[in-house]
Amino acid sequence: MIHLKALGIKAIAIGITIFSLFGIFYNANLTNLFWVSVLTTGLTFLIGDLFVLRRFGNLTASVVDFPLAFLTIWLLCGMFIEASFPVISVALIAAFFITCCEPFIHTYLNENLEAERFEERKREPEAGRLQTEFSEEFDSDRLEDKKKDPDK
Repeated sequence: MIHLKALGIKAIAIGITIFSLFGIFYNANLTNLFWVSVLTTGLTFLIGDLFVLRRFGNLTASVVDFPLAFLTIWLLCGMFIEASFPVISVALIAAFFITCCEPFIHTYLNENLEAERFEERKREPEAGRLQTEFSEEFDSDRLEDKKKDPDK
């Protein structure tokens, strides 16, 4: 559920950026812009957020997201959008705006995934990390006998 929320936030940020910039500068078809934003969201989420963020942290994931978003937008817009002037400049601007949103998405993922892991650890103890209490078992008949005859 946390991943779906983060994916939704990321899709909104990328969608607004791509629809705004390419809609203004290229007067592109909405269907093509939709596919560019969906594919960019999917690729940057899978590579940047699920792979790089977990292994290397927020800063590295944000740095990796810029070229990843740039290359994805540049290639996809080159395929989907007929441009009268080069797409590279608008792809750089779009990648910059998307990268500015990424640290917030990464922070959201890190905080909520850590809280989820903490809740899972509270619910189920790990194998081999169980504690055992030892005590003597008392037989009630023997206790009563000791009370009657303390020498036993």
